[in-house]
Amino acid sequence: MQETFEGTVLVGPEFEAVEGRVVVDDGEIASIEEESVASDDIVLPAFTNAHTHIGDSIAKEAGRGMELDELVAPPDGLKHRLLRRASSEEKVAAMRRSLQFMAETGTVSTIEFREGGVEGVENIREAADGTGVDPFVLGREDEAVLEIADGFGASGPNDGDFTRVRNATREQEKFFGIHAGERDDSDINPAMDLDPDMLVHMVHADTIHLERLADADIPVAVCPRSNLVTNVGTPDVNALLETTTVALGTDNVMLNSPSMFREMEFTAKVCGVDAVDVLHMATRAGAEIIGADRGVVEEGRPADLLVLDGDTDNLAGYRDAVRAVVRRAGASDVTDVHAASVDQ
Repeated sequence: MQETFEGTVLVGPEFEAVEGRVVVDDGEIASIEEESVASDDIVLPAFTNAHTHIGDSIAKEAGRGMELDELVAPPDGLKHRLLRRASSEEKVAAMRRSLQFMAETGTVSTIEFREGGVEGVENIREAADGTGVDPFVLGREDEAVLEIADGFGASGPNDGDFTRVRNATREQEKFFGIHAGERDDSDINPAMDLDPDMLVHMVHADTIHLERLADADIPVAVCPRSNLVTNVGTPDVNALLETTTVALGTDNVMLNSPSMFREMEFTAKVCGVDAVDVLHMATRAGAEIIGADRGVVEEGRPADLLVLDGDTDNLAGYRDAVRAVVRRAGASDVTDVHAASVDQ
């Protein structure tokens, strides 16, 4: 089936603003036609959220006044206690609501660190079914999750020895991600010693860590809003961008809405990152990390597209489409999300 999306199209890895249309045939971008059109829409790649804990949807805004370890540290942080008390039905229902919100606001894929062992992985697969969001699930707590998960998501070297499970992910050709440098820099080198496929946070990366990161070419997922709210600081995103591939995540649903619009605006304005870099972090970078062919509007690519109304009261009169998307756009500006590569 052929579909057409018209307006200002953000084309290619540099998001060149082109007036025209995107022609989609059987879920693939068949052509991008540059010509004058009547539509005020902005057409761009849909988002990949590079780091989430969607299970925390059962505990939104819990833990007022608590420090990071009290909130999320395994095994007895508040989120883990609440997760243990909740039934599978409660967790699935709460996660589905968050995933539906993500889909409605332009996210078609997420890299999810999923608590609860095998059952936890099964729960999020059930919750995501039919939502339009494709979760790349990294199980936790039990090596047995590798039987059904896309890989393993470790909490951090200070929480335990992950050598065995890292070796298991290699043997099974599965993904290994790990938190590092969130509270301080004590776990950064031990995390890199494991040669992970992705590091998360890296708030406290110093020059020596950046040099090692560059040599190893390990990508990083940053979550600046989460880092601010947990009072650990914010990452030097520009320094990380000069070092390696950097993707954007929203982290715990307990603490933050899983809105890539909010994360982009925060990263651009508070962390001082250029809008083109931020949009790449929110689209192509996360997809590249997990080897997914999405996140760019080019002929022959899957048509995972987000369409915004450029004539809303919020966006009308913008002069730079990329800056408008990154620094100003929000959920109310979304008119369509086309998730061609996601089973719905």
